[in-house]
Amino acid sequence: MTEKKESVEKILTSIEVLTVTELAALVSALKEKFGITAAAFAPAAAQSVGGAQAGVAAPAEEAQSEFNVTLVSVGDKKIQVLKELRALTNLGLKEAKDVIDKTPSMIKEGATKEEADKIKAKLEEVGAKVEVK
Repeated sequence: MTEKKESVEKILTSIEVLTVTELAALVSALKEKFGITAAAFAPAAAQSVGGAQAGVAAPAEEAQSEFNVTLVSVGDKKIQVLKELRALTNLGLKEAKDVIDKTPSMIKEGATKEEADKIKAKLEEVGAKVEVK
């Protein structure tokens, strides 16, 4: 093993024992010290953490591409919310009524950002409360 590989192995061994909080602090310090942007640093950080601590989320933030839309409450205009929900989701009358009666209820899983925002805006227009995660 060369000297360079040994020093890299020592660093990796040190990183393996860090907590997630300590790892996040390390990532921040490296970004600041070397002027690295999040986009440039994320793949390397994800690989290091993924190999070192399997099952622990990497501190590098990734853009979320899928969103879950949840109906939190219906509000005063239950019929308008029902109509809008049916139009947005193509649910039948009974299925849409069940979603409304059992709030909080998942309306759409795996929606794009635009789709989730559209659903939220339309339902909130008629008085419902909607959460996008």
